[in-house]
Amino acid sequence: MKNSFSCIFLFLFTFNLFAQTENSKSEFEQITSTLMDYIEGTANGEPARVKRAFHKDLNLYHVGSDSLVTWSGQGYTDRIKEGKKSNRIGKIVSIDFENNAAMAKVEIDMPGPKRIYTDYFLLLKVEGRWQIIHKSFTYVDYPGQK
Repeated sequence: MKNSFSCIFLFLFTFNLFAQTENSKSEFEQITSTLMDYIEGTANGEPARVKRAFHKDLNLYHVGSDSLVTWSGQGYTDRIKEGKKSNRIGKIVSIDFENNAAMAKVEIDMPGPKRIYTDYFLLLKVEGRWQIIHKSFTYVDYPGQK
């Protein structure tokens, strides 16, 4: 009887750990998918994908000439031309999440002018879907570029 109880307990404990891991992986994959909509949508001229990644109230922030510049998400997506590839190469550097909140870092290698952009995103799971609610970014020029 004691062995049976131990086996059942071990099975339930293992099942519970597996379920938590699968749930976390699922959230991670959903966040990654949202970030890839942004990365691939901007690279391949797919404004609908970028709009799907962005919450409707998203704003973008960066520092220009030492002062804060704010840009609406709508203004950003309006500049993406359908089907016009930009040859930018993006990669996800990190993702951190807890429950329905996440943050991510993405690097974008731009062909011209040759720059590396670093995007910092805040994401929330709104109505069952991960969306980027905030983007702050900066960039550095490749050596020898101005």
